[in-house]
Amino acid sequence: MRILLLGSGGREHAFAWKLSQSPRLDALFTAPGNGGTSQHGTNLAISYNDFEAIKSAVLTHQIDLVIVGPEEPLVNGIYDYFKADAQLAGVRIIGPSKEAAQLEGSKAYAKKFMQRHGIPTAAYREFTADTLSEGLAYLDTQTPPIVLKADGLAAGKGVLILDDLAVAKKELEAMLGGKFGAASSTVVVEQFLKGLEFSVFVVTDGKDYQLLPVAKDYKRIGEGDTGLNTGGMGAVSPPPFVDEVLMDKVIKRIVEPTVNGLAAEELIYKGFIFFGLIEVGGEPYVIEYNCRMGDPETEVVFPRMESDLLEVLVKLDDGELGTVEVGEQVEAAATVILVSGGYPQAYEKGKVISGLEATEDSLIFHAGTKMADGQLVTNGGRVIAITSFGLDFQEAVAQSLKNAATIDFDGKYFRSDIGFDL
Repeated sequence: MRILLLGSGGREHAFAWKLSQSPRLDALFTAPGNGGTSQHGTNLAISYNDFEAIKSAVLTHQIDLVIVGPEEPLVNGIYDYFKADAQLAGVRIIGPSKEAAQLEGSKAYAKKFMQRHGIPTAAYREFTADTLSEGLAYLDTQTPPIVLKADGLAAGKGVLILDDLAVAKKELEAMLGGKFGAASSTVVVEQFLKGLEFSVFVVTDGKDYQLLPVAKDYKRIGEGDTGLNTGGMGAVSPPPFVDEVLMDKVIKRIVEPTVNGLAAEELIYKGFIFFGLIEVGGEPYVIEYNCRMGDPETEVVFPRMESDLLEVLVKLDDGELGTVEVGEQVEAAATVILVSGGYPQAYEKGKVISGLEATEDSLIFHAGTKMADGQLVTNGGRVIAITSFGLDFQEAVAQSLKNAATIDFDGKYFRSDIGFDL
């Protein structure tokens, strides 16, 4: 099979690495890709949001299967674009329809879906600029911490958790006034849930599903989960507190009602669902849905997945998901992310990366890298994901940290405490 993978991050390098192990793979193209995806195929210098350029690439390179890594093209309707085009309709595409992708594209849409299907989640209200005064009055009835969420896509930065009521009111005004652009034209005010967060992933055809390995990621920039939110500073799989009892509740109360809800509402969904969950007193709640794999969780989930990913995706598209088994390795895995100095705020690109050839016993996934004048340089906030195995997550983290010290670039920063709360 000839495959086009859309995206440019660490998640896409993990996809490329996993797909390259399949005997069914003939050729892999990544658009736009990065310095790591080029190790497994050909990078195409086109945007993953430019549907016409993607169509041209699919026809030029005789692509059989398109895998959509990031959320924006899914929320923008790339699945529907393919199915409505006579030249593309026969090409397999992994991802939900535009309507189903609203589970990630709109927090309010997701909340209403969960209410309809009795899926446990935090209590909430939604407000717009027209109902700002109601929103401010509602905040007066809440006990901090207060959670404010931009309804739309805000690159992982649209969620604020605030301990001060006066600050929460100012932030609600700022968000509804355009702080996150159109993404915060509606703001969801949510009940704060205290507990341990974790990520559950499934592949689904909208009727059947298969579970992938469970993970937990670390979003804050600072040690001990302090400071600003990022796209993710590291991850572990499996998180030790997610035992059989908890997973049984997740499957029965969250995963199955979600998949059954998609079927009942006739939403077209052929792809991945990422359940962002929190365990509170032994009970699981949904914090958010994502309509694709997470980053950096993909970098710990795929290395622990034993089955042929390409085979699973073909079976999914053929409606034969029930005939495949997604096995997982018993070893633990942990990922540590190297980021650019200043991230998640302003940072410089183009810093030369060294030391990769000196790393040992880890998988190195490129996130924000590119080749320039024959040298590998930084090209994003999150630069490199280092994934290692161990008998437990502590051993895996220790190995990743060893290699985090070996790789170097100007301004390099990483968290040395991934897994500190487990």
